[in-house]
Amino acid sequence: MPIAPAPLHTRPPVRRLRRGRSAVLAAGLLAAAVALAGCGTTEDAAAQDDAATSAAPSGGPVTITDERGEVTLDAPAQDVVSLEWGLTENLLTLGVEPVGQADVAGYNTWDTVVPLDADTPDVGFRGEPSLDAIVALDADLVVTTTDLPEAVIAQIEETVPVLALRGSDAADPLGYMRSTVELLAEATGTQDRAETVLADFDAAVADGRAALEEAGVAGGTVTMADGWVTDGVVSVRMYTPGSYLGALLAELGLENGWTGEGDPDYGLATTDVEGLTALGELDFLYVSNGAETDPFAEGLAGNAVWEGLPFVAAGDVHRLPDGIWLFGGPASGTAYVEAVVDALAG
Repeated sequence: MPIAPAPLHTRPPVRRLRRGRSAVLAAGLLAAAVALAGCGTTEDAAAQDDAATSAAPSGGPVTITDERGEVTLDAPAQDVVSLEWGLTENLLTLGVEPVGQADVAGYNTWDTVVPLDADTPDVGFRGEPSLDAIVALDADLVVTTTDLPEAVIAQIEETVPVLALRGSDAADPLGYMRSTVELLAEATGTQDRAETVLADFDAAVADGRAALEEAGVAGGTVTMADGWVTDGVVSVRMYTPGSYLGALLAELGLENGWTGEGDPDYGLATTDVEGLTALGELDFLYVSNGAETDPFAEGLAGNAVWEGLPFVAAGDVHRLPDGIWLFGGPASGTAYVEAVVDALAG
């Protein structure tokens, strides 16, 4: 079963904190009962300005404004621990190898676009990081999302600076992804690499749109989903226009057949097979990363409702390659664009 995004939490007030590394090495197991999906946009131009970072010349102090306040580092971080897979993918894309990672095996199951060294020290689950494991790495910075409870983040930052970002923002998922990459680059001194990465991403999207136009399928209606099977029941998760992948479909010149709203962070909506009857003729795209049972090809095999759907009857159901992280950055976004083009124009 895929890991669903964490329940929505009230966003804490922005605090102006100057945070540096503490000499106190706190111990003990840090646990929080929260299930994270893993799975970063600006609310408006002003918010982007507020989230901008300032850095002294290379090697000097760096001050970054995250979702909780100001984080000040003595120098760009070199040894970084990541507690969320989307941030990990972006760090790796920027050329920064995490010195510690939450759920290494899980990352390498769900995100094979930018693989992580399997020998990277594991610091526990994304929702239950071990403070002992984090402290032992003597890191310069911990990066996480605000899906992790505030009390957990505050305990970690007693020992090491923490950069906390939203997992995404359904108001502007592509914009927040870009700002996340730029913020991580400021924190790690990899701004030049970030500029190249984002330019390559833009080029990949433009190429994908052109390929769909050349194939005569631009402007078509599609929808994107994933799902899982529990006790024989198939649950479906739809990627609305406010999701990262939904926003990419729009950039490719495609119409999203699922028009309902999703959650305010990840832009996801849940439904079941009966809910899919609201969809008409379109191309149905889905992923089944890490699932023991393909929720659609196997979980709904023989289901009269599923088999009666127009896109199923027409053979317009496309399973996309595994390993594209659904809440990733430019790397997964580029892989997704290529997979959509292959499915629709191949």
